[in-house]
Amino acid sequence: MSDAYLALEDGRVVEARGRVPGRSRGELVFTTAYTGYEESLTDPSYEEQVLTFSYPLVGNYGVRSERFESDRVHPRAAIAREFTEEVVEWLDEEGVPAIDHLDTRDLVTSIREEGAMKCGLAVGPDATPEAAREELAACKGMSEHTDIGAQVSVDDPLVYEGGDAATVALIDCGAKGSITESLLDRDATVHVLPYDATSEDVAAVDSDVLFISNGPGDPENFEAAENLVAEFLGDLPIAGICLGQQVVANALGGSTEKMDFGHRGVNQPVRDLDTDRVVMTTQNHGYTVGDPGGRLDVTQVNVNDGTAEGLENDDLGVLTRQYHPEAHPGPNDSLDFFDDVLDLVETDTTVATSD
Repeated sequence: MSDAYLALEDGRVVEARGRVPGRSRGELVFTTAYTGYEESLTDPSYEEQVLTFSYPLVGNYGVRSERFESDRVHPRAAIAREFTEEVVEWLDEEGVPAIDHLDTRDLVTSIREEGAMKCGLAVGPDATPEAAREELAACKGMSEHTDIGAQVSVDDPLVYEGGDAATVALIDCGAKGSITESLLDRDATVHVLPYDATSEDVAAVDSDVLFISNGPGDPENFEAAENLVAEFLGDLPIAGICLGQQVVANALGGSTEKMDFGHRGVNQPVRDLDTDRVVMTTQNHGYTVGDPGGRLDVTQVNVNDGTAEGLENDDLGVLTRQYHPEAHPGPNDSLDFFDDVLDLVETDTTVATSD
């Protein structure tokens, strides 16, 4: 008899083997990454989601905390064809339900064809299909998590002393740790500020760059960060990654939209429109910039579906990327983004805002 049930928004209930007991719910998504499960599971962008690994064996090189992107596992539950014992022990310590021994190929195909969907899980000796359906019935859509930033952001400002190349105000909407590391590697000092930081908070650190991080959920629910972009536009260079790009676009008159199943993996090809160069990128997002507005130029696009992967305004000193240039896990093709961000400081391209 199965001891795990996964109830899907399309009406199905899938049986599986329970690895970590518990009940959970969230938006069901998948990643195509075949390595980097530690980084994926600790990525704050997976908050309020249930993560399915398309690669069949997860855990074959163990669990090492130095690879973590944050201090905890963020998906509400984890699904794989097969989890190793070491990963199961880790997820059990974190209190994150986990299941395996199900057809993840079919699950991924369903998500691709029907889109990311709500789901509910019941795992353990007393699990029933009815319990999984109860979790599904209580599941909220991602845009309904209006204060999701509070779940993933720092509570108080943190300072990481680097060098004097630049002082960066990093707005933590769910930032991966490797973003801070990438800036420190370039001799920048990083002030990590809460997702709801005020303009006074940013001014107090005397920053050279305003940097909006990645994070989970709908970018329209990050109004405080959007307000910061609008307020400092033209006075400070502004950079953004992933959710950060979406927040910047919204602040400058653009719009964002939810994708069918998002981009999650380490093999997403991105083409630079100026050089025609294609780089492989790491991505994890379910929303995208639908319309950049009239003040941002689309400089990079996804080869597979044409969505905006890079936005710029040279005159205003704005530079954003939809993918993760810090490349943890994944290819190193795009690490020069952080050099370009610091170049904004050196060239001091900011000008007064005007239409």
